[in-house]
Amino acid sequence: MALQSISENIAAARDAISLAARGADRNPDDISLIAVSKRKPATDIAAAASAGIQDFGENFLQEAIPKIEALAHLPLRWHFIGAVQSNKTRAIATYFHWIHTIDRVKIARRLSEQCPENKILDLCIQVNVDGDPNKAGVAPEDASRLLRVLADLPRIRVRGLMTMLDRSSDPGKSYARLAEIFTSLRPAANQWDTLSMGMSGDFREAIAAGATHVRVGTAIFGPRNQGRL
Repeated sequence: MALQSISENIAAARDAISLAARGADRNPDDISLIAVSKRKPATDIAAAASAGIQDFGENFLQEAIPKIEALAHLPLRWHFIGAVQSNKTRAIATYFHWIHTIDRVKIARRLSEQCPENKILDLCIQVNVDGDPNKAGVAPEDASRLLRVLADLPRIRVRGLMTMLDRSSDPGKSYARLAEIFTSLRPAANQWDTLSMGMSGDFREAIAAGATHVRVGTAIFGPRNQGRL
């Protein structure tokens, strides 16, 4: 996509985020925009960075690594938002700053053990807030137990919760439910400040419910090529 189009899309997304924040009596500066760049080339990411985006989300490790390396000269934060496989934890811990999709102690322990020295990984616990059998994430009632274990692991920092909704879900209700879980877990956490929820089609409802990070891809970069880069 052309630089001008990406820049215009980012401006429109930021305006929509600001409008949603003001409508919820929130400060727009408290909401981080993660540009989901999966299946998009490094040139598009560079264009988004030129328009002021620092946070980028990727789903596929093999696709992401060449882009991260190509853009290493830019001050970007990389968020892994795909399923974390055991045999890829070392590379994910090396290349990414955030992992939003933690739902197993085993994966968190591997990331802790394999995280490079002098680095701290920021993590979110993924919650299957709707109980959708086709979605990853812990059941809402299991989030507290997972948090207690993860809080004691070195070189990782559990920052909050993340969810992905089924298309048939009511975003307002589901995001409000995650926000309730987030609030209930606050006393058990060391640093608890992140609600990663909301995508291109429903980030307004997520912001109304308290999202601090919204993951927007199509609204910035346009439709995705279904093939890998």
